[in-house]
Amino acid sequence: MEEFRRRNTGIPRNYEKLPSKDQNENGENNKTYKAMAYKPTRPGINKYIDLLREHQDITIPIFFTLLSFWTRFYLISYSNIVVWDEFASHYIKREFYFDVHPPLGKMLVGLAGLLAGYDGSFEFKSGEVYPDNVNYTWMRIFLSSFGAWMVPLAYFTAIELDYSQQSAILVTLFVLLDTAYICISRFILLDSMLLLFTFTTVFCLTKFHNERKNPFSVDWWIWLTLTGTSIGCVSSVKWVGLFATALVGLYTIEDLWNKFGDLSMPKIVCCQHWLARIGCLIILPITVYMLTFVIHFAILIHSGPGDAQMSSLFQASLIGNDFDQNPLELAYGSKITLKNMGYGGGLLHSHVQTYPSGSEQQQVTCYHHKDSNNDWIVKKPREVAWSEDDEIEFVKNGDSIRLFHASTGRNLHSHMIAAPVTTSLWEVSCYGNETIGDQNDYWVIEVVDDLYEKDLQTVRSLTTRIRFRHINIGCYLRADNAVLPQWGFKQIEVTCDKSNNTKDAYTHWNIERHWNDKLPPGPKAKYRSKFIHDFWHLNVAMYTSNNALVPDPDKEDILASTPDQWPLLKVGLRMCSWADDVVKFYLLGNPVVWWSGSLSLVIYLISLTWYLIRQQRKYIDFPSNAQWDHFLYIGKVCGIGWLLHYLPFCIMGRVTYLHHYFPALYFSILMVGFLFDHFTVYLAGKTRHIVFGTCYFLVFAVFWFFKDIAFGMDYPAIEISNRKWLSTWNIVD
Repeated sequence: MEEFRRRNTGIPRNYEKLPSKDQNENGENNKTYKAMAYKPTRPGINKYIDLLREHQDITIPIFFTLLSFWTRFYLISYSNIVVWDEFASHYIKREFYFDVHPPLGKMLVGLAGLLAGYDGSFEFKSGEVYPDNVNYTWMRIFLSSFGAWMVPLAYFTAIELDYSQQSAILVTLFVLLDTAYICISRFILLDSMLLLFTFTTVFCLTKFHNERKNPFSVDWWIWLTLTGTSIGCVSSVKWVGLFATALVGLYTIEDLWNKFGDLSMPKIVCCQHWLARIGCLIILPITVYMLTFVIHFAILIHSGPGDAQMSSLFQASLIGNDFDQNPLELAYGSKITLKNMGYGGGLLHSHVQTYPSGSEQQQVTCYHHKDSNNDWIVKKPREVAWSEDDEIEFVKNGDSIRLFHASTGRNLHSHMIAAPVTTSLWEVSCYGNETIGDQNDYWVIEVVDDLYEKDLQTVRSLTTRIRFRHINIGCYLRADNAVLPQWGFKQIEVTCDKSNNTKDAYTHWNIERHWNDKLPPGPKAKYRSKFIHDFWHLNVAMYTSNNALVPDPDKEDILASTPDQWPLLKVGLRMCSWADDVVKFYLLGNPVVWWSGSLSLVIYLISLTWYLIRQQRKYIDFPSNAQWDHFLYIGKVCGIGWLLHYLPFCIMGRVTYLHHYFPALYFSILMVGFLFDHFTVYLAGKTRHIVFGTCYFLVFAVFWFFKDIAFGMDYPAIEISNRKWLSTWNIVD
């Protein structure tokens, strides 16, 4: 208990207690613990040591920060090849691109390239050698600095969680010397930014928690605002950051619930607390998140490889596309591309490959990239006499048409055969040719509305929303982001929907490109889509693409791993070629850090159960309610924080990799520090120093043993076969 009191009253550990007037000569019945009642146990050996000791709250984090930058920067240019997913060109060239992650991280990568003088010409193909004109070293340094700042943040967070200085140092060492954290931070990747903002979120939350007794003070507002800003930033790098948002949300719900039950609190004050949380923890993060997209759209003003993920109107506003050459009104004989207007919708597409079952006719899909297989020619039914040499005739609302695939010469077709994935709907295929076919090739075009014109009889490029009703079955052409298996190249399934839901955006289409030599170009596009629509459209497309990242049973992914393998560090990840003459990096955590982190979570759960059972039997394990509350508080921050960052990967269907566990790892590290404090609090000073010193040495020794896999090794992997502690680590074979 003496150690606990010292830690929680700010008494230095090299001080001893003096008798006070509240004590008798045997030192009994003393209830006063003040710094004034202590004296140094020994004089300073050296004035500089005394100075460092006096300012250790500053010198210790500075020392570890310097070490952190060294571990992240050491030999950072050792490998001159593109490692894993290093990439940074679209923001430099200002070309619109599509990615499954929000834009903040990629924009910071683009900023690194801009500061490094990168001109955007290098394509960052994995495994390629960096040319002399790409300063990849500076770009890696810029990104690695995010990983370096994780270390002092871990120290200060541990202090804010009321850990002893020894325990705070242990937490700091775990973050500093984890080989996985070091390795992932040394490249042009998003993960160092995701981790840093996760760390800042936890730090700001703990700072705000410690200001709970000073509501609406300046510091209280600062840390509440910074917490909201931080969760906005972490969610803007990767959606994994939403798990940190959930942690803050659960903490806030409990906090407000307790205030709601405090009958001594005036109602106006309770409402002020609610409004403060709504403004700082809901509105502010959403504003930060949306602001990153505002900047994203403002920078990427040129047409690029991600155009097809966006609406046609958005694309029309990009520099470099030729939409202003579109003829305005659709005519028979026109060649067009059709864009699905559902969120995340692609272009109507076909290719020579056939369905492996069902009709076994030619596949029809939606595709998010532009190529000639997206081109269709609008023709009249075969029974109607018509030639492309005839005078121009415009397509009208309610006309029956035939969509002829320009590349393969087949007709868009449907029939009462179940679709391959969404079996409740009908299959859509391509069938026949110019002379062979039947009534199942015909579609009635229905105008839903037009964004700018009231006349709904004509069909216009870009702005008219249309539907295609099958003339025989009465079903509607639809693409709702269901993903085909590998035989369909993971493209979007196109079906024919039996229901007639006019509000279903996935049955809505618009003409994106339009070619017809007989028609003049329409008026220059002056249309610009609204930001909210573009923002929502892009986020749905990101969600859809994330869901499409599912394990492929037909294709082995040697880099993928499953969540059950992570806590026990059963797997590592080769980040580049494993050839003998290549600098190799193996993404594998420090076993001491990972295994002790996982063990700490189990020990905490057992301890919590034990204490609850003993409390039920009226045993008193905690002298004060404050100590019990602190025990529970750590469990909520570290235990629930770990669960929120780990469990979702166990239930989501997408393919997972080792780096997905890195945010969860941090919470287990914080739990280790707490349990060391909790179980060593009654140990004598020397014994406690020995326990912590042994742990310090152990984590450093294991780091040193494994350091080459993080810093890079240019020798054959067989030379580190002694590092293969588990048979599942593919370090050698």
